[in-house]
Amino acid sequence: MEFQNWKQDPRLRSMDPDKIKQMEQLADQARNTPQDKLLPLLMSLRGSNGSPQFSTSEMDTLFSILTDQMPPAQKRQAEMLRMLSRQMGGANKS
Repeated sequence: MEFQNWKQDPRLRSMDPDKIKQMEQLADQARNTPQDKLLPLLMSLRGSNGSPQFSTSEMDTLFSILTDQMPPAQKRQAEMLRMLSRQMGGANKS
């Protein structure tokens, strides 16, 4: 599924420009990533390797933007993976 207009989402207006740039890079990578490999790619937003860290609320916003266009079944699956990820590694506290 193509998310061509995600950068215009008004929820991103208050986000740090460096974080938006990181999201753009991630979106470029995601275009060529098989769906079953997307979760590790999304988890990279947690701020490893000197990248800016995304707060829990920023992660929630990004997740919402990225799943807005998904069919209901795919959205439920993504939410389940997100919950599992939080349970296994915990979310950033901010």
